[in-house]
Amino acid sequence: MTEQKTIYIGNGKKQKDNWLKSSLCISDIPKEHTFEYNGKTYVKVNINVKDQADQYGKDVSITVDTWKPDAEPIEGISKEEKDDLPF
Repeated sequence: MTEQKTIYIGNGKKQKDNWLKSSLCISDIPKEHTFEYNGKTYVKVNINVKDQADQYGKDVSITVDTWKPDAEPIEGISKEEKDDLPF
């Protein structure tokens, strides 16, 4: 598997234990990492809470999820069965 370059699209601050606040730069998202569903455009992202805040006080980092499944089938599972899996 080849190493993908990390695509940073935003950062933010942890407001409370269960509340993160961030801004995203959607123009930095390459089209190959977006997908359409029911006429809307989506992108999968990774949201990480940093161990320490950076020099600007930002302790949340958001990157584009660039993971793509391998083209090889799962051993012991047919393509039809694989297409039926919910993940």
